[in-house]
Amino acid sequence: MTADGGTESTLWKIHGERLIDDTRRLRLSIASVELPDGVRFEQYVLRMPKAAMMVVLDDKQENVLMMWRHRFIIDRWVWELPGGYVDPGEDPAVTAAREVEEETGWRPRNVKPLVSLQPSVGTTDAENLLFVSYGADYIGEPEDINEAERIDWVPLDSIRERIDTGQIIGAASLVGLLHVLAFHAG
Repeated sequence: MTADGGTESTLWKIHGERLIDDTRRLRLSIASVELPDGVRFEQYVLRMPKAAMMVVLDDKQENVLMMWRHRFIIDRWVWELPGGYVDPGEDPAVTAAREVEEETGWRPRNVKPLVSLQPSVGTTDAENLLFVSYGADYIGEPEDINEAERIDWVPLDSIRERIDTGQIIGAASLVGLLHVLAFHAG
């Protein structure tokens, strides 16, 4: 029985998993699974390290720090929140703050947990941990010149239009921004 009183009648059985590729940033395997009705098949499984991103709001909480960047896999220019992979043994909040500094040249004044998400639970284990900072201090040009074409304080009241026009499409950016728009209270 599950924690919410269910009987696990829809639980898939895993009969094994074989490794296809294993690198520092991903582990790809094929799992042999069986559905509750007895149907068996193979499913690709991608496991990635945790990533940490941050919603950095300005002092008036009217603008959010974002990066305009090209994503070659989808061949699109998009606005994204700063963030990156959590190093082994590193606190995800430290990762998020470090990535903001490296990618934008701004230092968050405080780091608070916001939300955790899994962007593609059907095939991927890739936990994204989102944090929020109310305020940041400019410390200089970004250390990593390869991350973004432009760094900007984007007005929060423009976020919906940017989502509607496809300028913000990344799952973590969407979740973090929509969470702040719906629930933030500085």
